Amino acid sequence: MASSSFFLWLLLVFSAISSNVLTVYAFKGTYGVNYGKIADNLPSPSSVVTLLKAAKIKNTRIYDADHEVLKAFKGSGIEIVIGLGNEFLKEMSVGEDRAMDWIKENVQPFLPGTKIVGIAVGNEILGGGDHELWEVLLPSVKNVYGALGRLGLTKVVEVSSPHSEAVFTNSFPPSACVFKDDVLVYMKPLLQFFSKIGSPFYINAYPFLAYKSDPEHIDINYALFKSNQGILDSKTNLHYDNMFEAQVDAAYAALEKAGFPKMEVIVSETGWASRGDADEAGASLENARTYNRNLRKRLMKKKGTPYRPKFVARAYIFALFNENLKPGPTSERNFGLFKPDGSIAYDIGFTGLKDSSASSLIPFKGIGGSSCTLLLTTCITLLLLISAS
Repeated sequence: MASSSFFLWLLLVFSAISSNVLTVYAFKGTYGVNYGKIADNLPSPSSVVTLLKAAKIKNTRIYDADHEVLKAFKGSGIEIVIGLGNEFLKEMSVGEDRAMDWIKENVQPFLPGTKIVGIAVGNEILGGGDHELWEVLLPSVKNVYGALGRLGLTKVVEVSSPHSEAVFTNSFPPSACVFKDDVLVYMKPLLQFFSKIGSPFYINAYPFLAYKSDPEHIDINYALFKSNQGILDSKTNLHYDNMFEAQVDAAYAALEKAGFPKMEVIVSETGWASRGDADEAGASLENARTYNRNLRKRLMKKKGTPYRPKFVARAYIFALFNENLKPGPTSERNFGLFKPDGSIAYDIGFTGLKDSSASSLIPFKGIGGSSCTLLLTTCITLLLLISAS
């Protein structure tokens, strides 16, 4: 009877935890990093775990469901959001069974050892050029959520879909932001569903891209969190001294006008390029260092924005590494915080990392040993408690 009581206690604890709002699980902290892998020179996933631990980064996102990554993250304690790629959406939209197969293959086998806390269904679909995907996004989201429900995982794995700024007609001043009319037709039912299941609104917000597109009229200091006059939104009478907060509040304004004033906004991507082509204004190592250092300081304050002071600002930085195989302008391949050998690309205050001139910042051998030891100790302790009872 005593052992039964013990397991009942565990069940009650788990139930109490799992009854919380889903966003708690998808992003407990305020600072995360996107782990992109479009490159041929990156360290192994096991080494990446070591790197993230050294940098004390506890939240990350990947753009697929790479099994090698998910295996490497087992026991690390790092929370990870995986991506269900755009190429799968049409298939996922057909029925819940296909979504079930995908989850049984890419999610369920890795739980709970690997802390998969979210599935991002598609990336920047609405506002993009493929209108067929606009049609299938919501059915795909519903089928993924339904399959998670059948497996009892909806309180563990959040379902979301990140958007680009292309979903808005404008974002300046923040209070004027609205969704594009053609996007709103698809966005509103998607938001209704996310509101129902407790998922936030994820937006990819890049002051770098805004500055690059109009360097003559945007103050670089405003984009980089440096001292500047800022802007005053005359409608709300709110003052903004950095573009990041203005972009987040623009999303809040658009959500409010669409009928979702209580939905939380989380930045799924933001960052600054350390190199760029001649026509890519602002792309430099110094600006990348300044933006990412100041953004990290801002997020660590755990404060809200001028328009939503009660919603703590949260963001995933793009990206962990430079990705040398990404197509497009030079900037696309130069958003990384770290170099492939694990050394820092530039100093933004991470501890335990050596200068980029060093051959290696930490030994990449014996990865996960301490985690395995902790897990083994925990299991033995539980067995002893059960036997003693």
